[in-house]
Amino acid sequence: MKMTLDPELASEAKALVALAFRNGPIEDIHAGKPCPVCSGNPEISHISDEEMKAIMKSAVDTLYRLLWQRDCDPFAYNENLALGRRYTLHWDDPELKKPRRKGSHSR
Repeated sequence: MKMTLDPELASEAKALVALAFRNGPIEDIHAGKPCPVCSGNPEISHISDEEMKAIMKSAVDTLYRLLWQRDCDPFAYNENLALGRRYTLHWDDPELKKPRRKGSHSR
């Protein structure tokens, strides 16, 4: 079956990403000043293992809470989606191609 763009589903996906990632620990890392020496150098790690673990843990915790709300408290879920959608009004829609996979990191 060929995947097509569903605007409502795209909006929901962007809202979930905003709630699970953008508004999590990654925002604190992003808020800092860029390193003038290593900025843009792909050979230099820009996020420590501890920071990456915190980002992933926060995202899993948030997505679990949101998915639980979707199934058990739809009113709260929809309120959270409305909040997430406010952050993503000008975000690009998803591209309908296979995602790039970089290494297999399991944390």
